[in-house]
Parts: sequence; C-alpha cells; structure tokens
Amino acid sequence: MRVMTWNVWWRFGGNWRDRRHGIAQTVAACRPDLLGLVEAWSGAGTDQARELAAPHRMHAVWAPSGLPPEPDPAEYADQAGIAIGIGLVSRWPIRATELTDLPNPQRGGVPPRALLATVDHPAGPLHVITACTEWEPRYAADHRAQCAALADLATDRRLDGDLPVLLIGDLNVAPDQPEFAPLAATMTDTWVAGGGDPAAVTLDSAVPFAPVEAVKQLDRRIDHILARPGRPGSPVRVEKAFLAGHHPIADVLPSDHYAVVTDIPL
Repeated sequence: MRVMTWNVWWRFGGNWRDRRHGIAQTVAACRPDLLGLVEAWSGAGTDQARELAAPHRMHAVWAPSGLPPEPDPAEYADQAGIAIGIGLVSRWPIRATELTDLPNPQRGGVPPRALLATVDHPAGPLHVITACTEWEPRYAADHRAQCAALADLATDRRLDGDLPVLLIGDLNVAPDQPEFAPLAATMTDTWVAGGGDPAAVTLDSAVPFAPVEAVKQLDRRIDHILARPGRPGSPVRVEKAFLAGHHPIADVLPSDHYAVVTDIPL
C-alpha cells in the first residue's frame, strides 16, 4: 500500500493554476493508494480531492478546517468564495467519515479538524486520519494540545482491527520537537522505519515562496505519515520512504511543501 501526504498550499501565491498541473502530474507519477491533502481547496461545486481522484477513478472526501485561516480580505480575486480544508483520496471506497475538532482555545475561531475516514480495504476496515495542526509560536499551547488529541484519536481502541491505523498530514512539528512527544510515544514514524533520509525536510527555505514567518518549521521534516498497529503487539512494516514534489514542473514548484510517500506492506 502506497501512502502519500501533501500540503498543496491552497490557492496561495497567485500561481495556483500553474501549480495545479504540477500537483496532478506528481500524484499521477507516484500512484498512491491513499493521498492525504492539507490546505486543499473547495469551491464552485467541486474540491481538490475530487479533482485529483477523478482521472484515476479513485474515491475522495474533503472537509473544512480552520488552519490556516482563509485570508480576509482575499489576496487574489480567485480566492473569493473558496474554502480551505483537508481531504483524502483513496483507491478503495470510503465507507464512513468523522470530523473531530482539535483544541484551539488560544487562537479561537474556527477550529482545526481531524478527518477520520474508514476505508473499505480488501483486507478489512482501514482507518486513516488526515490533519493539520497549529504552527505559530504564540499558540504553542494549542499546538501541544492538538498533537496530544491526535495521539489519543489514533490510539482509540474502537479503531482496532487487522490493519494499521494511519495518521497523515502537516503536523507542523519535527520529530525532535517537544510537541511531537505524544505521537512518538504511540505511533511509528514510517519515514524512519522506511529508511528515509534523516536529513530530509518538507518545508524548505530554498523554495522561492517558502513561508519565512514559519520559523519553527522551516528546514525541518514537518509532514508525516505515522502508523500504529491495528492490534497491540503487531508490527508496523515499512518498505520505503521518499519525497515527491520537490522538483519544478514547467518551471514551477507545485507547492511550498514537499510530499511524503511511504510503502507499507499489508
């Protein structure tokens, strides 16, 4: 099973139409069975998850989330009326979905959300959580609480089964930062387990439109595919881990983040 997660940078930057083609080409080249999307757009009767799923006859779900907040006022005309959210594209049917609000008492407003999808995998129900968490240092308590809430959700015993439980997305934290601790204590970092480059970063300051204000996240691996066994004592095996979307397509990088891809045998 190939799993991919990518922060696709909504319609920021004024070049989303050019980036749209690079995102689609990268996904087509990687051929993921599961694709988690962060900062994915929705509007005009469709959404980015469905757009990416359609050419491959895959299944998709999208949900609104409060991170990042939509710019107000809009920075570009084609942002107006377009929502920001999270999504999942799946090779197998999505049987059920559940949204969980993550704690945000410091920031307030629309909360960030975790999208729990139950995928109808041939080997049984496969639970996949897609999420994005806080990044601003002034909301550090929110960030810690959100990572802890995701660890609790991912280890909820009602998700037990024959297949691993996956948590994927832009968590805005590197494995060596304290906010990651509850996740490290309960889940396997598939990047490490799959032999991914220890020096890899997913938010690279070399990207021309990198968010220089993200001082805690720049030049770190902050996008993750985490897994825990479906049953206590079962192993989580990973065959391979690599980055995608880190080369320009038609002279444009597809996003300000690189995608993470791992191969998990079931």
